[in-house]
Amino acid sequence: MQAFTFFDRDISWLYFNERVLIEAQRSEVPLLERIKFLSIYSSNLDEFYRVRVPALMALKKLSEKEEIGDADKNKEILSQLKEIVSSQLQRFGQTLSEQILPALKENNIHLVYNEALPESILASTRAYFFTQVLAFLQPISFLKSDKVCFPENNKLYALVVLSTGNQEDEQLQIVNIPSNDLPRFYTVSQNGTQYIVFLEDIIKEHLHLVYKKSNIKGFYTFKITRDADLSLEDEYKGDLVEKLEKQIVKRDFGFATRFLFDAKIPKNHLETLTNYLNLKKQSIVEGGSYHNLKDFYAIPINNPEMKYDNWQAIHHEIPENQTLFGEIKQRDIIFHPPYQSYDTVLRFFNEAAIDQNVEEIYVTLYRVASDSRIVNALISAAKNGKKVSVLVELKARFDEENNIKWAKKMKAEGVKIIYSVPSLKVHAKIALVKKKVGKKISYFGLLATGNLNESTARFYTDHILLTAHQEMLAEMELIFRFLSKKKRKPNISDISNFKHLLVAQFNLQHQFIALIDREIAHAQKGLPAKITLKMNNLEEKVLISKLYEASNAGVKIELIIRGICCLMPGVKGMSENINVRRIIDKYLEHGRIFIFHNQGNQEIFMGSSDWMNRNIYRRIEVCFPIYDENIKQEILQIIDLQLHDTAQSVSINSKSNNVFFPKAENALRSQAAIYHLLNQ
Repeated sequence: MQAFTFFDRDISWLYFNERVLIEAQRSEVPLLERIKFLSIYSSNLDEFYRVRVPALMALKKLSEKEEIGDADKNKEILSQLKEIVSSQLQRFGQTLSEQILPALKENNIHLVYNEALPESILASTRAYFFTQVLAFLQPISFLKSDKVCFPENNKLYALVVLSTGNQEDEQLQIVNIPSNDLPRFYTVSQNGTQYIVFLEDIIKEHLHLVYKKSNIKGFYTFKITRDADLSLEDEYKGDLVEKLEKQIVKRDFGFATRFLFDAKIPKNHLETLTNYLNLKKQSIVEGGSYHNLKDFYAIPINNPEMKYDNWQAIHHEIPENQTLFGEIKQRDIIFHPPYQSYDTVLRFFNEAAIDQNVEEIYVTLYRVASDSRIVNALISAAKNGKKVSVLVELKARFDEENNIKWAKKMKAEGVKIIYSVPSLKVHAKIALVKKKVGKKISYFGLLATGNLNESTARFYTDHILLTAHQEMLAEMELIFRFLSKKKRKPNISDISNFKHLLVAQFNLQHQFIALIDREIAHAQKGLPAKITLKMNNLEEKVLISKLYEASNAGVKIELIIRGICCLMPGVKGMSENINVRRIIDKYLEHGRIFIFHNQGNQEIFMGSSDWMNRNIYRRIEVCFPIYDENIKQEILQIIDLQLHDTAQSVSINSKSNNVFFPKAENALRSQAAIYHLLNQ
């Protein structure tokens, strides 16, 4: 059997984040959007250090201690990651100082960055310091044994060096930067110029008014990123909500994965600080004077000319005397937020909640909006006497607390709440409505590629199918029965029940392999053979190996992968028939689409599942077929536009680099083209 090679998943992810950073460097992108891309890059990197780096560090230690795996390789990957991040952070700083700041000044906006506060705004910032900021400052001296500083995850702090005159008299204090309690940026306008000042610079400028008996010799910011993993034992029995709530409280106090500090700090003070905070050398990372630049997302600039054009969401019109369920009964409906309005989803749940013929509603919720109209509709349905069952995934990372809140509220209002078992996440995006007219029961279903979340639907591109295909929806009911029994694995009889849906843990991987094998068989017979796949991430080696096999057989493979791509394209004798591209633009590409040529009778699936190890082996995922010919053509048109994007798309080469297409006046921007297509 041929030995295939793969990109490392974490290095591949860093190249994805590099593509986000590149968008901040492109002059053709509106200025405020470029600043937001800097914010996204920073936020992504923080999550990487909270989630992936702890896993890699643990693997490295395990390899060294237990002689499991390749310890040298793990060490090499960690070293590579550090080099890549260091290089990217240099580009980040250059982009901000050499491109963004001058462009802001051209628009009479002065972001005060690595410089003294202008004299003209000192009175205003001083007043703000005394009336607003001072209430939140809580200095801690190293000399006081009764108070110990334990920096919380990703919160900002400053090391303050105080002196009464002699260097030997220097004292160190840690001062919190209260950016969780106050806006990170303070803004004031003077003489036609808008000044924007970092909160830490206001503290630095005016702190001497508090320490009147000492001189401030230094002010150096730092932050600590901590492990975000919530450990849940597979065999855990008891109240999962209670256990999660306890672990969420502890999350911000996990072990440090990165200590990011101002590189200007003197070495002796750095050593004292790291010893005081009990940090290990491998966690120490040099940075600039400013951290948590994900806060750029809330920079106080309101200028429409600095933003993307506003694409008004397209509404799905329903005749006045018609209901949405009546329309679904006649034909399948698909829509594509955020290009098209999410109101159709809200109407689906609202109609179900009030329809006298609806008896039961089943839903999976993975990430719930903070002000969810969907959940409120489900509560109304329960109060209206309908049997409502909701699978709330409590283990959706960083959304656990919000999901627990909504689960408790729904349960108190009469909704039956189901939780998945600790070892298995439910990532499926599905809803089922059962109506009874006379003695006849009819199913109506919603199947989506993204979360049932009206907040993220404003900027995640997804696809949502509404259907009354009775056989397919009967299979969906089997999924909810399986989930309600809290079983870890299906038995053979469970698996054999699925003829339409592809469900991870049941038949998803097997069916995708069979679909690839069919294209291989066609290629081997000299027939046209093609596979087109769009996903967020591609990691799972069994499926990647099958794509390599298909490439070697002559199958043409087009991949659109936004993030992690462990498949190595364009390698002779392994993947020369595989092209991979990545699209980063106004909206976050999030839909998953799987197209198999099938001698021209194309089969199309969509769904919640990427091809990651976690999706294939540790989650319940649902992918669904598209049967309606008009919808098929619409999907094919959308994918074709993305495959011809030369404005926002890059190709991924055999070294995992982002390679732009040659610049052209008539370059195709697929997101704009898709909006215009759907608006016709």
